[in-house]
Amino acid sequence: MPRFAGHGHGRRASHDIVIGPLDLTAHVDEALAVQAVAFGLGEEEVAVRRQIVLRHMTYPGARALGATTSDGRLAGFVYGMPNDRVHWWSTVVEPYVRANGHDGWLDDSFVITELHVHPAYQNRGVGRSLITTITDSAAEPRSILSAIDRDSPARGLYFSLGYVDLARRVMFPSAPKPYAVMGATLPLRRT
Repeated sequence: MPRFAGHGHGRRASHDIVIGPLDLTAHVDEALAVQAVAFGLGEEEVAVRRQIVLRHMTYPGARALGATTSDGRLAGFVYGMPNDRVHWWSTVVEPYVRANGHDGWLDDSFVITELHVHPAYQNRGVGRSLITTITDSAAEPRSILSAIDRDSPARGLYFSLGYVDLARRVMFPSAPKPYAVMGATLPLRRT
């Protein structure tokens, strides 16, 4: 697992994990190493996503949090930004959510762009802490995200936080599997 030089103070997710601000631009490689393991990405896909992450972090309101171990390793991360209908993701999902009568969710929403936890730290509340902490500071009244459209621990987490399906079987260009677009009013539900 990559070492993370930006160990800081923040909210404790579990006995050895602290959630806090992450300079994702400076630590993009550490974050993508976590994403590669958690999401099963190859080197070519990581290289593409690196450019996307760096571009996203220049958008107004974009911010990131990291989950850092006591020895300074990055165990997970989340980043997001206020949705803008001109952003690529929003233009792709718009026809799907409109067809389901949920077009208004694209306005005044905070998008969870990526959320990944290293497998060695999953099922400890790290993902839950990351997403609730980043959305707790959102100015927007709701949050939206996309997840692979199948029963999974990630979808289970999102449902438990109050997310509902806004559209299913959403196909992103070059993605082999369909996604679900989900939305929740903020603050997220606590269990």
